[in-house]
Amino acid sequence: MKISHLVFLFVLTLCFFVSWGATFPFDVDDSEDLISCLKYKTNNVTFISQLVFTPLNSSFQSIWEARVNNLRFIKPTTPKPSVIVTPIDETQIQTTLFCTKRHGYQIRIRSGGHDFEAISSSAVVPFVMLDLVNMKSIDVDVGNKTAWVQPGARLGELYYSISQKTNTLYFPAGVCPTVGVGGYMGGGGYGNLVRKYGTAADNVLDVRFMDVNGNILVRKSMGEDLFWALRGGGTSSFGIVLAWKLRLVPVPEIVTVFGVNVTLEENATEVFYKYQYVAPRLDPDLLIRVRIFGEFIGNTTNKTIRLLFQGLYLGKTDKMLRILDKSFPELKVRRENCEEMSMVQSSIVLADQGWSSSTPTEAIANQSAIVSLFWNYKIKLDYVRTPIPKSGLRKIWRKIFENDQSVMLVVYTFGGKMEEYSDTAIPYPHRAGVLFQLLKGVNFADQTSDTTPTSLKRIQWLQSLDKLLEPYVSKNPREAYINYIDLDLGVGRDTYEEASVWGERYWKRENFKKLIRIKAKVDPENFFRHPQSIPVFDYPLVSSS
Repeated sequence: MKISHLVFLFVLTLCFFVSWGATFPFDVDDSEDLISCLKYKTNNVTFISQLVFTPLNSSFQSIWEARVNNLRFIKPTTPKPSVIVTPIDETQIQTTLFCTKRHGYQIRIRSGGHDFEAISSSAVVPFVMLDLVNMKSIDVDVGNKTAWVQPGARLGELYYSISQKTNTLYFPAGVCPTVGVGGYMGGGGYGNLVRKYGTAADNVLDVRFMDVNGNILVRKSMGEDLFWALRGGGTSSFGIVLAWKLRLVPVPEIVTVFGVNVTLEENATEVFYKYQYVAPRLDPDLLIRVRIFGEFIGNTTNKTIRLLFQGLYLGKTDKMLRILDKSFPELKVRRENCEEMSMVQSSIVLADQGWSSSTPTEAIANQSAIVSLFWNYKIKLDYVRTPIPKSGLRKIWRKIFENDQSVMLVVYTFGGKMEEYSDTAIPYPHRAGVLFQLLKGVNFADQTSDTTPTSLKRIQWLQSLDKLLEPYVSKNPREAYINYIDLDLGVGRDTYEEASVWGERYWKRENFKKLIRIKAKVDPENFFRHPQSIPVFDYPLVSSS
């Protein structure tokens, strides 16, 4: 943010850090509809004509679709908002919040629109979609090693902005460049630097936040409990994030990326079995992820499993090879498998876009350059705390053979810095003892919808894989990740017992109960809600587990 803009926002904070009664003293007639309310509360004609959309606007559908990143929800039967508001400043967000509450609508907040169940873009009740697409400023301060980032900015835009000012600082966030900053930080956020610097939320220093009453708060004024909740507890349960202050972390000018394919015929089972023991204990400067494919051997009808091991090392090739030759020689990484590049180039190469180190840096911030056809899926995620035995791996391979090559399996190694955090440091609890996380999903890109016979068969297959994995993944609870929200886990919320079915899987018991207590203080009427938001009960929860 420029200095003048910061001063302006500071003045706004002073002006609006009061109750709604002072901020909106007008007596609005009960018969006034929401659009009339928005008009009444602003003298800015542009706000209504260019930033507010109803189904009567010709651009309504395209505005709604623009950030529905999971394409399976772009269909006529998906419930859409009554109104879409795309504010350009905080006062317009306050106005939208006031009028939405006044006229009995629910609200959905969308930054990147990357949530796997489309809860930011859809609801079965009348709702206003607050689309923060225009709130995307990024102010990188190299001297202080920080950045203020508005919620509508995408991770690719953040990486590009940092790279334009320095090649020795970065931010430890995710692989996909289209993910919005707003919701990503609120769920924790992992990426290629997770073993070195922890989650993205671990590196949040401050936040600008609007509560249910329209008050604009920062870390000091909101208190440590709410600041704790926003970093991994799901921001949309508590209010509206206006900007995050991020800690930029040091990286070398040159990093190394490698890729090695190993098939069953090349001893993939033995290699992956060893990987489970070695990768979480490697130097934290080195992360290795594994993408698992089921495919045909050449032009035959015989199938095999192919494991693509991809690594990022914060340093040069020679040192990385010495580490791997000593600790993991079975992987057979050779110099010809490696390439040295800058940190931002590594984000480009590992973005699963088919890009190379010669791809122009600006591509990572260019939405039109990013392939989205792949994002038509159903996703689930598990955490593995005990190495899967070879017999279990062979069962998984056989299950993959039953799939029609629509499966996506990605393994991300943990350990390193993640071992240093307690489960309660922030709401994100998947820390010490986690060897790796396992993302599993099926793709519907070749189908007209997710309800075709083929799509339904794929979903059934995913459910059967989920069942097969049960003995090998975390237990009591079987952990899940809120940024990979999965409504299959349940949506009951009338009692703690109902909500705990899914809530303890995302946050574990102690964190979930703490989030519920914070929610009761911050949003006691439960205005900010969705099917798996933090619930509000009529009775207090005790802190003991």
